[in-house]
Amino acid sequence: MPGDEACAPAAPTAASALARAEQFIWLTARVLEQRRFAFHFLGGDADPVDAALGAYLGGDGGYGHALDPDLRGPLSHPLHTAHALRVLDGLGRCAGQRIERLCTHLIRVSTPDGALPATAPASGGYPAAPYLPLHDDPPGDLLATGPVVGILHRNRVWHAWLFRATDFCWDRVENLRHWNPYEIQSAVAFLDGVPDRARASAAADRLGRLVRERRLVVLDPARQDAYPPVPGRVPDEHLYPYDFARRPESLARGWFTDAELYGSLRFLAGRQQPDGGWPVHGGAWAPGSSLERRPIATLEALLTLRAYGRLPGAAQAGCPSLPGPAAPR
Repeated sequence: MPGDEACAPAAPTAASALARAEQFIWLTARVLEQRRFAFHFLGGDADPVDAALGAYLGGDGGYGHALDPDLRGPLSHPLHTAHALRVLDGLGRCAGQRIERLCTHLIRVSTPDGALPATAPASGGYPAAPYLPLHDDPPGDLLATGPVVGILHRNRVWHAWLFRATDFCWDRVENLRHWNPYEIQSAVAFLDGVPDRARASAAADRLGRLVRERRLVVLDPARQDAYPPVPGRVPDEHLYPYDFARRPESLARGWFTDAELYGSLRFLAGRQQPDGGWPVHGGAWAPGSSLERRPIATLEALLTLRAYGRLPGAAQAGCPSLPGPAAPR
């Protein structure tokens, strides 16, 4: 099954979605997103991406400086770590002494139950998005822990920090009954990487049923007003099948019929704006954050569309449409 790094699309035509997105990236993106775009879509090298990511690395071994645009300032936050690992995973560079040092940092910032809080303890007065409130003693959170644990497991990283963090994720995934859709995304990121595939499949089946029963995902974009918005966010904020099943091999792919999944991908492709970029989930809470997040959303949209063979030009480069299950589990 081809991956997004394994199949570079043909050179885009002037009118293609990819060409318009490229123009948007050069006009608006940070250096990191410019270099990620060049790596994933223009045959660029991984080293410049790595160098750009290194600018966000703090002296404590964690990542800060608004790597995740919703957390401003220089502090190292676990959500920044999750973002950094997604970048490194895309490069195929989640290994070696760098990851050892990062895991040592994770031990220092973990909560007593071995998990990661979403944010570091509130200090310094640096701003953050209102849906990421800062606490003096933040609790362990699946939002940060799930993606970090999942990526490290998928890359066969073995470190003492992973044992208790993995137990924390299993407990949250298998025992909680009331979910925020973004927690579901983090649970999927964990389940897609954890080594116990039978247990992960069973947990994913349960989550898929919950997502559909609670109407946490918009299955028909033409009727999105009929679905409840994400709790605690802006009134029109929704998630779609592609938000959970970012790649065809994700366990969340089995939650949706072909019609549901590919209908959502058509909707995703149609969300490209006249300037070539994609919109972000949620409202704009700060000018800088909104400007920096749109290129990230654009990269994620392009990678998802290409993974499913829905990006113009991708089929000619060996990325045919990938079939999925005919019906949800």
